[in-house]
Amino acid sequence: MHSGELNFAPILENIVTFIDEGVIVTDNLSNVLYHNPAVFKLLGIDNNKTINKLHDIGKFNLQKAILRAAIDAGETDAAGKPSDNFVSFEQQFQHDGCNRLVEIISRLITSPDQKEKHRLILLRDRTDTRHIEAVLNLMGKQMSSQDPTMLEIIDRIYQIAPTNAFILLQGESGTGKTQLGRMIHTQSNRAKEAFVEVNCAAIPETLIESELFGHIKGAFTGASKDRPGRFQSAHKGTLFLDEVGEIPLHLQAKLLRAIQDQEFEMVGSDKPVRVDVRIIAASNKNLRQMVDKGKFRADLFYRLAVIPITIPSLKERPGDISLLSKHFCSQLVARGYPDNITCSNEATRMMMDYHWPGNVRELENAVEHGLICAIDGQVKAESLPQDIRDHCTKANRGADNGGSHEAQHAREIESTLQMVNGNKAEAAKILGINRSTLWRWMQKYDIET
Repeated sequence: MHSGELNFAPILENIVTFIDEGVIVTDNLSNVLYHNPAVFKLLGIDNNKTINKLHDIGKFNLQKAILRAAIDAGETDAAGKPSDNFVSFEQQFQHDGCNRLVEIISRLITSPDQKEKHRLILLRDRTDTRHIEAVLNLMGKQMSSQDPTMLEIIDRIYQIAPTNAFILLQGESGTGKTQLGRMIHTQSNRAKEAFVEVNCAAIPETLIESELFGHIKGAFTGASKDRPGRFQSAHKGTLFLDEVGEIPLHLQAKLLRAIQDQEFEMVGSDKPVRVDVRIIAASNKNLRQMVDKGKFRADLFYRLAVIPITIPSLKERPGDISLLSKHFCSQLVARGYPDNITCSNEATRMMMDYHWPGNVRELENAVEHGLICAIDGQVKAESLPQDIRDHCTKANRGADNGGSHEAQHAREIESTLQMVNGNKAEAAKILGINRSTLWRWMQKYDIET
């Protein structure tokens, strides 16, 4: 910490030292007179660095950013000097390969002797909040991510949603394909119309044609009246075909015509029905491989996959585990769960080491399980679902029976660094060591962030 001619009262300085918000005070020449430790963390600065000038701070010129924000807000005079009013803006930058968003609030304050003014700057981390707000907010569901691949997918979705292009979402079960499908619909020009979901794997093969296209009275035994299908229900809206790879091969030709020509016949009828439907298809199988094996029509695949998007599994984006866990906790608190439950370091590491075969859906269930089974207000190892505990027990047993202790130690460090997105100070705190020790271990195990 650096301090100059400005003398904070000791008790006040002690308080400011331990808060999460960054605090910077400068003189009228932008010399830094005081800053608290949170500034290093928020702006991704090495703790060993000395901060003397405002323009030397972080990954960008903070002095210029404040002046530009003041000009944009009209808070400057003809000489370009900021006024006494608060100026607030958000600054985005990259740190350790991740996008970070910091809210910056600035204003001039009068020094204790009333002879000159100083600039007070407050910094708040808004990264997680903005990531959550930026994406889907529908029916109480949100998709949260800070993974570069997922954020790229989300940006692509905002780009393609307003079009009528057909989209194919592929990825393991539980990765969020349905939520992304809803997001595309809500961001499209069809948002005011119906979003109709069909789980093709949940409908018996004998009924799927009627379910999709409807039937007329007398079409088959039990058809006592005309019944429209899902295509008619989605007219002018979006039809979401989940697990589209489960549609029988003999029905795929009719499906192709329906989505290509926007026309079909109800079961038992020879009269064409015209619709205006956008198709979003999803599959946990690789449809291209199914085409190669003759299990899915190539022409249907290429019609559906105008814009193919592959959703990465949760194990491919471990940095999202912490963010998603916090998000699910917030949802559960809104549903009436206690809001003062913490998570032990051991439980956190177990969740980071787990391979999450059920992806985001399994993580959501695990978070709720942990809150329900918390002990004395804390989610401990024994609070987690049995599958997670068994996985970690087997991993530990394997290490004890000939696995390398150093390899296990290295995995623990890597998992912790992934959990905190490479923040070494936070990782050291979780591991119960100081930063220099963490640095030596990283050098020893050749760990990079």
